Amino acid sequence: MKNLITVILITLFAVSSNNVMAQKAKKTEAIVIKTSTQCGMCKTRIEKAMAYEKGILSSNLNVEKAELTVIYKPSKTSPDKIREAISLVGYDADNVKANKKAYDNLPGCCKKGGMDH
Repeated sequence: MKNLITVILITLFAVSSNNVMAQKAKKTEAIVIKTSTQCGMCKTRIEKAMAYEKGILSSNLNVEKAELTVIYKPSKTSPDKIREAISLVGYDADNVKANKKAYDNLPGCCKKGGMDH
């Protein structure tokens, strides 16, 4: 009887540990954001800025597609905060327009033609 109780307790502990591990596994999310990037300098500038943002684990900009893929912790940041951070670097991020002052400070090769600000 004592062995049966021990086996039951060990089983319960193992099941509860698996549930905790499963919950911890879903601590990150990914998002793809359309940007107004133009060149390799844009890639460097945006990825560097994302490295300093709280909750962002990694970012990778595909210049040809002008898409930024971000892996982040939803407990620390949100897609809207990420888009705003990109805007503050001087680039459009989905429907969020680039911050005018930041855009004006970009090198000429990073500016898109005819941007309306």
